[in-house]
Amino acid sequence: MFTTTFPNLSPSLEPNVQSSEVISGLVLIVDDTPTNLEVISEALSDAGFDVAIAISGDRALQQLERRLPDLILLDVMMPGIDGFETCRRIKANPHTQHIPVIFMTALADSESKVKALELGAVDYVAKPFHEKEVIARVRTHLQLSHLTQTLADQVNQKNAELQATQLQIVQSEKMSALGNLVAGVAHEINNPIGCVVGNVTAVEESITDLFDLIDLYRQKFPQPGEEIEDKLETIDLDYLREDLPKLVKAMRDGGDRIKAISKSLRNFSRSDTDNKQQFNIHEGIDSTVLILRHRLKANEHRPEIGVITEYGKIPDLDCFPGPLNQVFMNILANAIDALDESNQGRHFTEIAQNPNLITIRTALEAYQVKISISDNGKGMSETVKARIFDHAFTTKKVGQGTGLGLAIAHQIIVEKHGGTIEVHSEPGQGTEFVLTLPLGH
Repeated sequence: MFTTTFPNLSPSLEPNVQSSEVISGLVLIVDDTPTNLEVISEALSDAGFDVAIAISGDRALQQLERRLPDLILLDVMMPGIDGFETCRRIKANPHTQHIPVIFMTALADSESKVKALELGAVDYVAKPFHEKEVIARVRTHLQLSHLTQTLADQVNQKNAELQATQLQIVQSEKMSALGNLVAGVAHEINNPIGCVVGNVTAVEESITDLFDLIDLYRQKFPQPGEEIEDKLETIDLDYLREDLPKLVKAMRDGGDRIKAISKSLRNFSRSDTDNKQQFNIHEGIDSTVLILRHRLKANEHRPEIGVITEYGKIPDLDCFPGPLNQVFMNILANAIDALDESNQGRHFTEIAQNPNLITIRTALEAYQVKISISDNGKGMSETVKARIFDHAFTTKKVGQGTGLGLAIAHQIIVEKHGGTIEVHSEPGQGTEFVLTLPLGH
């Protein structure tokens, strides 16, 4: 008899199977002797098992294509392919390799037993048969199979929970590091630019006062002298009078632009809390686009990537702003990557004729906010689309992607906000991500 030892199960993973539990299942009996089939079939049926029969290895393999049994009783000596070859084929097939096989044989030599074990058999029953022994072995190995499957399911569940925990840790660390960095940069920008913008008005007033003073001097001293006349001609006072206010206005506009960037950085880096906050998602999207603006600008390889926004009338959303901005960042950055990849091998003028575009639409539908972010890149295959939210899956080159971005985005939208995230894409037709978020009121 083959003997097998099993390690003690961890208490946290031990299946709750009592020794008195009734074990049943479908048993396939493979034997070319009708008497054997009749005896074993009747005994197993009386014991509460479902039974299927096959009179050869070939027929057994054909039956496995139609229906998978829970256990196989397999005779060794049969015409055609023998039990050893039948077992080898069963164990070589990924769809059937998990089925426990018990050999039925009159061979008692050690070589046959070793060969059976090497082929993946779990046990054997010696001929002539003892009905109670057959039933006991079948019941034992079905129970072990059920225990193994239960244990595997629990391990898979634990692995899934571990991956989810890892994603949460990665997301938290990324948001914390990114939030601190961006908030620090915004703070450092805000102080000096506040000084510059705050003094622009004073500069404008001072320039006006100086020009008023010069005009007054002209009125009181119409003949200022040759030296002053030469200086006025050198500096071109009329041009200065026209151009200097323009320079000051450009400084004001530049300062306002930097203040807007600083505000966007602060909006983007809003820290995550245990409680949801009211948030204008349009400000979050705009802030993210502004932060990515350097990647959207034209370069020597392509024209500027256009961003079209079609915003619906949406109230402030009850959400976690920081993580939500991270989702926008991941999806938009991936869209830019996809467009740059689709531009490879195309000339600048060719791209300009069919410009790169990212379109962002929002709408309120049935008490849910719908956000669509699409690009007109090369799209993705069904295989990639099926795995796009998988942990550690990436289509980028080694060192360019971790595969965590969209997995974290899925977790943020689905688990953290109770929404949905879907991807629609076909090769050559671009890609669209559709997010739905409950209003939360």
